[in-house]
Amino acid sequence: VQLQASGGGVVQPGGSLRLSCGASGFNLDYQAIGWFRQAPGKEREAVCGISSTETFTYYADSVKGRFTISRDKSKNMAYLQMNSLKPEDTAVYFCATLRFFKANTPPTISDGIYWGQETQVTVSS
Repeated sequence: VQLQASGGGVVQPGGSLRLSCGASGFNLDYQAIGWFRQAPGKEREAVCGISSTETFTYYADSVKGRFTISRDKSKNMAYLQMNSLKPEDTAVYFCATLRFFKANTPPTISDGIYWGQETQVTVSS
């Protein structure tokens, strides 16, 4: 059972990146998915989440209108499209399956079941 996050990199302010979260050994279909990030010296925070049915989502205020979470059940993948990136988005990003998810409510660290390997996002000119 493994989650793998990928797609990070270095991008200039205003640029875009798409992070991917793939699962092996289990099916994501019935799992809520969350993306978290942790900047140097800061606590891990929830960025966004999506329910298993894709009916409900959550976005942190800091990323609303810029980030979009999605999933492709046919590929057993989840994605985080990040546009209009800012230097303050610089962090390591994690995806996680969630044992609990509620619309418009930030998932917590303790909600995470399986965690993907981190992927670094650096926004710098």
